[in-house]
Amino acid sequence: MHIIDLRSDTVTRPSKGMLDAMIKAEVGDDVLGDDPTVLELESYVADLFGVEAALFLPSGTMANQIAIKVLSVPETELLCERECHVVNYEVAGPAVHARLLINLLTTERGMITAKMVEENIRPINVHCPLTKTVSLENTHNRHGGTVLPQDEIIKVQKVCKKHNLGLHLDGARIWNAHIATGTSLTDLVKPFDSVSVCLSKGLGAPVGSLILGDQEFRKKCHRQRKLFGGAMRQSGYLAAAGLFALKNNIDGLKNDHQNARFLAEELSQIELFKIDLSRVETNIVIIDIGQGKTAEEIIDSLNSVGIKVVPFGPTRFRMVTHLDVSSEDCKEAVGRIKKLYA
Repeated sequence: MHIIDLRSDTVTRPSKGMLDAMIKAEVGDDVLGDDPTVLELESYVADLFGVEAALFLPSGTMANQIAIKVLSVPETELLCERECHVVNYEVAGPAVHARLLINLLTTERGMITAKMVEENIRPINVHCPLTKTVSLENTHNRHGGTVLPQDEIIKVQKVCKKHNLGLHLDGARIWNAHIATGTSLTDLVKPFDSVSVCLSKGLGAPVGSLILGDQEFRKKCHRQRKLFGGAMRQSGYLAAAGLFALKNNIDGLKNDHQNARFLAEELSQIELFKIDLSRVETNIVIIDIGQGKTAEEIIDSLNSVGIKVVPFGPTRFRMVTHLDVSSEDCKEAVGRIKKLYA
């Protein structure tokens, strides 16, 4: 039976073209600063986003944690959305690495508004930590791949500047926001002081993320990368995969978005499932389960017919479309699921 893996857009395997690029990559020693392919990747990404500098790292978690640490001040407060990746999937990173208190703000679709930031800035008081940093996530994973509204992001930036707060973007899936809205990558990241972007999700690279910022920020992050154990040697082989992904796979995200919409519309016809179609803006579909069924039961049933998904709570699960899932795969998945539940 053909397995259709919808667990995440991180499950992709390098294509033949990507593998060829990796094999042919010219490498050096990145710790010594002379790996030409890493330097090319960093320069390419900086130009792509219209920023001064970029730094290559092994993972998005490391990129977020280093960026937040450098951007913030120890023993102050970070404002985050309650469902954000920085809090839910990076252990206790901001507390451990940057010594930050985290104030979790609840939103409907992942967007911390300017009004919410204003209302949650602590008064200057001997009893309170100072609020110094804000982190946003675009697109927002746990809200179903929703795209944050750019006009509201700009309003948040103005509040942050007014109160001297650092503004970080977890842009792991910023490519999806770019394709979904048509907004340039440069404009999407312009309001932020620091940005992390990921190569190993929708773009299909096997590993790798980057931090974006100015030259001084990159210099500080470079030092922290060494402290975190993220310095690599002949990492040009990995950087070559990232370059191939950036040059070949961004436009293909349109297909992922179309496939996710197809899955959502078809599966919403099944009485057992409830899907908020307004949230299916990119490549993520979150499905709530009715009739007293649990996510564990549904996942076991789907596994039995060759479909892999992940739980997203006791009574919900997630599907993510990606490079290695075709429109035919999605049609096949719908057919198998409807045989089970329709």
